Amino acid sequence: MTRNRWTLAAAAVLVVAAASGGVVALSGRDRASSAARESRPSTATVERGALSAMVSLDGTLTHRARADGSPYLVVNQARGTYTRLPGVGDEAGCGQVLYRVDDRPVLLLCGTVPAYRGLHMGDLGPDVRQLNQNLHALGYDTEPDGAMFTARTRQALEQLQLDRGRDQTGELALDEAVFLPRPVRITRVTAGLGGPARSGASVAEATSDLPEVQVSLDASQQGAVRRGERALITLPGNRVVRGRVSSVGTVARTSGQDHDAADATLSAVISLDDPTQVRGLDSAPVQVEITTTGVRDALSVPVLALVGKSGGGYAVEVVRGGGRRPLVAVRLGLFDTASGRVQVEGALHPGDAVVVPSS
Repeated sequence: MTRNRWTLAAAAVLVVAAASGGVVALSGRDRASSAARESRPSTATVERGALSAMVSLDGTLTHRARADGSPYLVVNQARGTYTRLPGVGDEAGCGQVLYRVDDRPVLLLCGTVPAYRGLHMGDLGPDVRQLNQNLHALGYDTEPDGAMFTARTRQALEQLQLDRGRDQTGELALDEAVFLPRPVRITRVTAGLGGPARSGASVAEATSDLPEVQVSLDASQQGAVRRGERALITLPGNRVVRGRVSSVGTVARTSGQDHDAADATLSAVISLDDPTQVRGLDSAPVQVEITTTGVRDALSVPVLALVGKSGGGYAVEVVRGGGRRPLVAVRLGLFDTASGRVQVEGALHPGDAVVVPSS
């Protein structure tokens, strides 16, 4: 991934504006002459409100895994022979058969507590709660937030066992299911079909089945890019999809061995509005444009209203009563490339009319 780039460089915006006739250094005499030639100037309004910035980044389309980037491990607890294994790219949802040992299905159930014991009538704990949550989500009659293994849990589990081809014991044996945080997509198979199944052995590695975009921010951009901000993602083939920043890391990391602070980056994740739009793409380089909430309450004028003062700095020409059009010095802040406006500070008020070049 190449180093991140800010697309909002004030100098670049001003150069573009100058090329289109918006920022021109004029002396007072030149400006007066210009004003005499323009009896009815084109104007725009000084506005108060939010301004946005745009951050352009290289990113990678991938699939979710653990927060540190490591995959989920599918750990087997059954003993026997592997008679069916998933393939790379296969997806499994909560409650579905993940693989088979001695032709008995091993289910994927969703939860953050790994299977560490068999579950029976009267048991209590978070592992029982996540079993009840799975049963309820699959449409069986049980208490979704109950942390006790009740008669309703037993009846619901018997129905699930019947539907999945297991013996209807009404108990969840340790070797009967694998608990992972969410539905998964297999990225690597570590067991061999026909090979021995041993308790505690790895069967496969997996990620979530949900695609996402990962980017790296300069540490200085941490405050600029926030969770919830909108993003446009350009896929291979120049197809554009939409997303939203779902997380921004808090720990800066450096690449290489020199640990140069200037190279420190923060990871950020962008969730897609419609994950089905990238179906068929396993991993791909993408271009990301994040619209940030740069300033929530600021005065702004069109970039083309700026006038470069001969002594340095910038001003805008304000239309006053009696045909007066004084130059008002302004200090520049954030440039909003999407709206073509720039934050200004000076003797201006919302609703003031400023001169802009005629179209």
